[in-house]
Amino acid sequence: MDIFATIQEERAQLSPSEQRIADILVSDLEFAVRASIVELAERASVSAPTVTRFCRRLGCQNFADFKMHLAKTAYVGVRYLNPEAKSTQASDVAEDVITKAQNALYLMHRALDPDVLEKVADRLSRAEMIYAFGSGGNSSMIAMELQNRLFRLGSRVTACNDHNMQLMMTSAARSNDVLIGSSFSGKNLELVRCFELARENGISTIALTQSDGPVAKAAEVVVGIDLPEGDNIFRPTSTRFAYLAVIDVLASLVAYRNRKLSTVTLRHIKQQLVEHRDGDDRQVMGD
Repeated sequence: MDIFATIQEERAQLSPSEQRIADILVSDLEFAVRASIVELAERASVSAPTVTRFCRRLGCQNFADFKMHLAKTAYVGVRYLNPEAKSTQASDVAEDVITKAQNALYLMHRALDPDVLEKVADRLSRAEMIYAFGSGGNSSMIAMELQNRLFRLGSRVTACNDHNMQLMMTSAARSNDVLIGSSFSGKNLELVRCFELARENGISTIALTQSDGPVAKAAEVVVGIDLPEGDNIFRPTSTRFAYLAVIDVLASLVAYRNRKLSTVTLRHIKQQLVEHRDGDDRQVMGD
């Protein structure tokens, strides 16, 4: 049960007294979690029986049951209860989004380990087949971007965001293949399973993820991406810009290592785009 979702759904039907209790829950969750029924009643200027009726309206058996569900709800995070942005003006929102992206790139640049990048690029450049895995909104996009960057360099690469398919692909992979996976949380246990299976079979595994999570511990080589996120729940995560930058760095390193193959493949692709779409070679390679 999500106490606050229920409050939002039922708010129009709440009495003025019950609305005062609801306001306290939203504005001062820490107090509500610690308060006794008497303390909560006094704070809302209502009687204890009113608090009990309020609890039952939300689907709880009694006040004790209500406190248990309230404590569980608190783990979601207080910033999701009454989310606010400093400003919703277009210029301020643009500055917020862009400066956070710039900060993510700056912090990522400072944290990058060149030796790790060289090691990853070496494995990718020599792989017979590259499997790029990621699940969820961000990591699925990162897996697809790995495929998008590497195929044009002549690499044999496929991206997958389905857990069962990832497991089957890992089972079918060969010793000269490479499995590279993305996990923003670092806790994708299905990806951990694939990494463990791959390593048992002698297949190189690379993780783009937080440095201290289960995914990192299961991978052979880890590109650690450990960036802070702000409190604005409406702004898309700026960490994905760091992931994209890492992919571009790795793709460039692979291109330089496989320069002859990359040049030929890129030229073949560009030739088709010029003939069938652009008319010249000044446009970007792909939309």
